[in-house]
Parts: sequence; C-alpha cells; structure tokens
Amino acid sequence: MVSVLPFTIFSLLYISVNAAVTWTATPFNPHAVPLAVRSPYLSAWLAQGSGTQLNDAWPTFWTGSTLGWAGYVRVDETAYLFMGTSGVTGTQKAVQKSLNWTSSQSTFVMTAGGVDLTANFLSPVDPTDLVSQSLPFSYLAVTAASNDGKSHSVQVYSDISAEWISGDVALTANWNTSTGDVLTHRVQLANQSTYAEVGDHVQYGSAYYSTLNANGVTYQSGEDAVVRAQFVGNGALLNTQDTTFRAVQDRWPVFGFARDLGTVNAATDAVLFSIGHVRDPAIKYIVAGGATQDRSLYFWSQYGTVDEAIADFLADYGNALSAANTFDAKVQSDASKVSANYADIVALSIRQSLAAFELTISKAGDGSWNTSDVMMFMKEISSDGNTNTVDVLYPAWPVLLYTNPELGKYALLPLLAYQTSGQYPNQWSVHDIAGAHYPQAIGHNDGKDEAMPVEECGNMLIMALSYTQKTGDQSLIKTYYSLLDQWTQFLITDSLIPADQLSTDDFAGTLANQTNLAIKGIVGIKAMSMIADLMGDSSRVNNYSSIASSYVEQFTQFATSTSGHHLTLAYGNESSWSLAYNLYADKLLNTQLFSDSVYQMQDSWYSNVGNTYGVPLDTRHTYTKSDWQIWTAAISTTTQTRNLFIDSVHKYASDGADNIPFGDWYETTTGQSEGFRARPVVGGHLALMVLNSTGTTGSSTPGGSTTGEPDASGAGRPSPRNVALLMLWSIILGMFGFLVPL
Repeated sequence: MVSVLPFTIFSLLYISVNAAVTWTATPFNPHAVPLAVRSPYLSAWLAQGSGTQLNDAWPTFWTGSTLGWAGYVRVDETAYLFMGTSGVTGTQKAVQKSLNWTSSQSTFVMTAGGVDLTANFLSPVDPTDLVSQSLPFSYLAVTAASNDGKSHSVQVYSDISAEWISGDVALTANWNTSTGDVLTHRVQLANQSTYAEVGDHVQYGSAYYSTLNANGVTYQSGEDAVVRAQFVGNGALLNTQDTTFRAVQDRWPVFGFARDLGTVNAATDAVLFSIGHVRDPAIKYIVAGGATQDRSLYFWSQYGTVDEAIADFLADYGNALSAANTFDAKVQSDASKVSANYADIVALSIRQSLAAFELTISKAGDGSWNTSDVMMFMKEISSDGNTNTVDVLYPAWPVLLYTNPELGKYALLPLLAYQTSGQYPNQWSVHDIAGAHYPQAIGHNDGKDEAMPVEECGNMLIMALSYTQKTGDQSLIKTYYSLLDQWTQFLITDSLIPADQLSTDDFAGTLANQTNLAIKGIVGIKAMSMIADLMGDSSRVNNYSSIASSYVEQFTQFATSTSGHHLTLAYGNESSWSLAYNLYADKLLNTQLFSDSVYQMQDSWYSNVGNTYGVPLDTRHTYTKSDWQIWTAAISTTTQTRNLFIDSVHKYASDGADNIPFGDWYETTTGQSEGFRARPVVGGHLALMVLNSTGTTGSSTPGGSTTGEPDASGAGRPSPRNVALLMLWSIILGMFGFLVPL
C-alpha cells in the first residue's frame, strides 16, 4: 500500500504551488492550456506553471518559443488587455474569472470593467470526417456581456505576429491582406525551404489569420506597438497594410482585426477568428525504387484554394461548435465510467495526441486527387522528430481505436508499403520512416535506423490485428501477410530470451532478457496465429499458437521472482521489477496467453512500490511514463490498483509544478517532467476506454505440434548457463533466416 504521508506532502505542495490561481479552474489548472492545437506546426499553448492568466504570458509553440497572439477589449473607451503581455500605454489588465477545458475546447472568462469577455479556443476533433480533420485551422470565438446590468460600448481586437512562421526570428517575412466576405492576413517567409525545420517550426508554407467581414470590422498590419496603440486609442483600425517587409524581429510586424460591437448588455454573438498554418506539399514520402512522392493534406481534395477552405471553416463554426460539444460530452461520459480523475486525464490528452497526425493524399497520373490513396503521418514530437515512429505510434494507438480505427490503418500504411517495397534491408520492422526528420518520410534504406527489433515487430503485429478486430476489415493483414509473417519469424528467435537491445523506453538504455519485452514478443507471435486464422492458414495457426503457449510457460518460470511476488525486470535479476504494461496487448487482442494469477501478482506488487506521483517504470530509476501507467491501470484486477495509477497521473498533471504541454515522462518522487512534452503518446491514456468499448473477434485456437521453439529442457527459472544456451539456440535459428518449418 502507498503510505498516507506522501499524499499529505503532495496535498501541501499542491496548495503551495497553486497559490497564484485566483480563478475557478475546471477540471483543474493544467501545466499548459491548449489554445490552437491542430497539427505539428499549429500548436499554441498557454504555459501555466503555478498559475498564469491568459494575459500574463504570450502563447507559446509546443517547444516553448513565443507565438505573438494578442487580444484587447475597449469598454466605454477604456482598453483592457485580455490575451498576451503587450503593454500599450493607457491599458489595464482584464481579470481572469475562470478557465474551463474539455477534449476540444479551452474557455476563459475575463472581467474588463463592466463587461465579462469569454474567449473560447476550439480545435475541432472530427476524426470521421477526413476533410475536416485534415484542415490545419483552429477557432478563437470572443463574446461580451454586461456584468453589472448596465449597457456598455464595446470593441474587440486581436492580432498575431510573424513568429508563427519560423523558428528563426531573424529571417525575413512578407505578407498581404485579402478583403471580401472574409478578411485574411497571410504571412510567410520570404525565402522558403521545403521540408525544412528550424527549432521544430517548419520553414515553408503560410500562417493565416482570418475573420468575417461584418459590420464594424477593420484591419491593419504593421509594427506591433503602432497597430495595437491605434486600437487602444480609437477602437478601430485603419484598413491599411504595411508593405515594408522585414525580419520577424524587426519592429515585430503584427496582423490585426478589430470589431465594434456597439452597445452591449446581453451576451453578443461571437467575434470569430480563425488561425491556421498551411503548407503544400505536406510530406515527402519514399516509394518503390527509391523515388519520392510529394503528398498533400487531404482537405485539398475538396478545396481549390486556402481562401475557399477558410471561408467554409468560418461559415461552419456553428456546426463545429455543436459537434465539439457532442464529442466532448461523449468522451466525458465514457471516461467518467472509470473515474472523474480518469476523465480529466483523457480530456487533456486528445487534442495533444491527434495534433501530431496529418492526413494526406497523392495525385493520380492525370493530376487529380487520389482519395483512395490515404496515408496518415505522425511527427515524433519532442524526442527524435522522426516520422511514423512505430514505438510512438503504438502507445498512441488507443486514441485512434477510440476515435476512428480507420485512422490507425492510414498510419500503418506508410510503414507497411515502404517495407513491402523491399528497400529496407533488415528482417525486423523499421523503427521509423523519416530518414532525417518530419515532414520527410524517406526511409532507412541503409538499415541504420534505431534498432528495436522485438519492440517494433511486436508493435506492428499487435496494431495490425487490433485494427482488424475492431473494424472487421481484413485488407491490411491480407495485403501484408508475408511481411507480418516475416516479423513473426524474428520474434520466434528473439522474444523468449530477448538479446541485449532497446525497448521503446530507449532513454533507459539497452538490456538483455527484458521481461516486459518478452511479453510483447510472445503476444506478437500469438497475434500472427490469430491473423493466420482469419486468413484460413491452419498450419500457421496451430504452429504459432503452440509456440506462444510454450513460450508463456517458460517465460513464467524465467520471469517470476523467487519470492513469487512479482515479475522481474530481467531474467535472473531477483531484486528487479518493472511495469509490465505490455500485458495490455494480451487483453486488447484477447490472446488469453497469461493467467489471471500473473495479473493478480503484479497488482499486489505495484501497491507496495508506488511513490507520490506513481509507480516507477522499473528499478533502474525513479522516473515513470504516464502512458504506461495508464496502460497498467487498464489491466489491473482491482479498483484500488487501477486508481493508484490513474490518481498518480492526475496528481502529476494538476500539480502546477511544470509549464509544458502534458509531459509523459516524469519523476515519481517530485512530479517534475523529464523533458518530453506535447507528444502523441498521451493518446495511450484512452487505453481503458478502448478495452471497455472493444468487442474483440479474436478466438482461442487449439494447440498443435510445435517446431522451432527453444529446447524445452531449459524450462524452469534459468541459470546463467541455461540463459546462455537458449540465447545460442536463438542465434543458430537466426543463421537460417529466422525460419521455422511448418
């Protein structure tokens, strides 16, 4: 059991570090509030720490670099700052009354004199509509209402800076403003570099800030102090454009809009702004023969210009808000069936996770859009910056299964198609398809990607089968059956006794005989047996099922501590243990490989080793991962253990001790993040919802004669000598191309 003392210390710490929060925060004040979070390059946050009003700091990119985004309101000719930190003479600061956030929205209420201003930031989550989901735009909707029963004259202003277009503010930007039914400021680098990044900002494409050209709307571009002072002093802009193009940091060009709301008493209609970042092409992808293909975001299949897309996006706000409210309510309802704390974690995770993915299409030979060729690409945000990293896609997988499993298929396709082309030389699954960094997906034809052989083979097999079970669509396993079988052959040689290698937790270093890695490999073998069953391949069904069952029997002997209290981190290391989160796949796929006693044993153990902010990843360190804790919660056999993990992650997310977008790697003793931020792996926090809603179609297949597995004489807890013999046997099998006779 976790002692009462750490929780008491945490409670005192929470009160202390959140003392600056003077507003109502629902569900709580997170480390960073998502504002416009839609893609790897449209990712704006309000860093919170121990409490930051919307007008206490500039919004930031997920890396922490500044994104100029300002907001003012004039009430009875007195100007108040409601967003950003721009200090124009003669202004006051609005006072934040509340913050509320859901899966897709963050809403601030600010008091400015006799008016309450509501700023709603909506990043739509519409995963079943590929056009909508691929639009890299977010909304800011501002409404005003009297808070004293009197009528007030009100004008609203907002702008963005050129900081949205590059990670290097010394570079030159240019811009223009288009007028018509929609007013749009467009800003971009003067010299663009396709597929390049600086500080994780992409170096091509354009940022767009738009509003409807309604009565009382004015616009202006120019130096930040000049444009903002124009609104503060007059309540309107000059409808002029600055044409002196210059560096982003040279007199900080901004692009503003103002709207005169007239006399306000009851709540006004929303003053609507859209913010977006569009680039084309979006992804450089390797195809057969070493050629590369330029791929575009899916929304281009419906729109001929960005302006058309923006006009529709703004016009659709009412529908988007209604859909968002419905989606948010469903997520809240589904997650609350587990617990209120779990619902909070899930709501904070969805925007962040899905914003790492981009839906793309190619062009047919005649130049038309080929909407039957859909591929989804994911940036490994915050760590390596790779593209479609398998062991980052895998922990994010539950958010795709929950929101739309088809998205999972689209994310697997780039990996499967590349490796089927024969250009990747290794027998195991590729780690990623970047070759360099996102948005490039140019492969690893030299085979020198980060090697995680058992990890990635197991991940790919598990994801392929879980997609098939969830949807009934057998296209993936049918098309890529030989490739999946190839990876299974590798798992047969290297999963029962894993060689010294990395797992997904590569920051912990390599380790031989990793218990948790063996679990993944064994489940992967069984997954292929179930895939074979769906394909009517009875010989592989029986062989692989029997191998997996045999491996589980041996594994249980190898991996269980002498005390019988827990699984070890590595075979033979009696004092070691780890989170056995890979058992989640056994439940997800319904492979039924591991006995209830293994789950119960682990549950009893975890309650003895928890710290203030959770259970460490393993005995090598005191840090942990939020995603793996939630996966472990999903397979807990008791509510007590489940809540131990959920409540620990909730403590970390709400403790006010950090100011970065939801970090997944953190210290269990202090709650401090280890460096990862804004990563898609928080999609794994939906793990319990997927198990609660998934009706798997997997079947338990009968065992048959087994060939090719290590000598059963090694059964029992292995001595170093037996481990060495088993590893030698794996090497011998490897010399024969990982083949097991059928």
